[in-house]
Amino acid sequence: MELSDIQNRVKEAARELLERSALRPGEVFVLGASTSEVLGFTIGKHSSEEVGETIVTTLLDELRPRGIFLAVQGCEHINRALVVERAAAEKYGWEIVTVIPALHAGGACSLAAYRHGEDPVMVEHITAKAGLDIGDTSIGMHIQFVQIPTRLKVKQIGHAHVTSLRSRPKLIGGPRAQYPEVDVKTGLPPREGGCE
Repeated sequence: MELSDIQNRVKEAARELLERSALRPGEVFVLGASTSEVLGFTIGKHSSEEVGETIVTTLLDELRPRGIFLAVQGCEHINRALVVERAAAEKYGWEIVTVIPALHAGGACSLAAYRHGEDPVMVEHITAKAGLDIGDTSIGMHIQFVQIPTRLKVKQIGHAHVTSLRSRPKLIGGPRAQYPEVDVKTGLPPREGGCE
């Protein structure tokens, strides 16, 4: 499997999800990924640092220029703790925990995010606005309620199944409640004059 193929598919999936979720600077995009699944193996059985580096650096190249924070979910061996930038943890009040991801306790993508972070820290719980799941790692616990499953054109990266989620604010109230117009493209209220 060519790393350039993985890179191109990750870039395509990220760009589509960013467009459809309408993330703004300072918001958070979460990644869950199994490099084992990308390579055609069972999750957690054949981690690849090279594939993890490719996935994470490709995402960082897409997110950093937009001012969007990347959070990378680790595996169950570190309780699915996430690598985030200290600036994101401080901005959102996330509790920093003490652990350093390793290839077989956190995973290749978590390790790559820690290596490529500007000031990486680990946190247990976050609330992101959107996320990409490569290899069915279950990122839903980290996406803001209300989650919206988002079908992308990219269905697979390597051998791994790709799913994604975005979110929208809850619609609250009863029969008399009024809601802003919803953007057909994103499924979100418009940014100007809408509720957030």
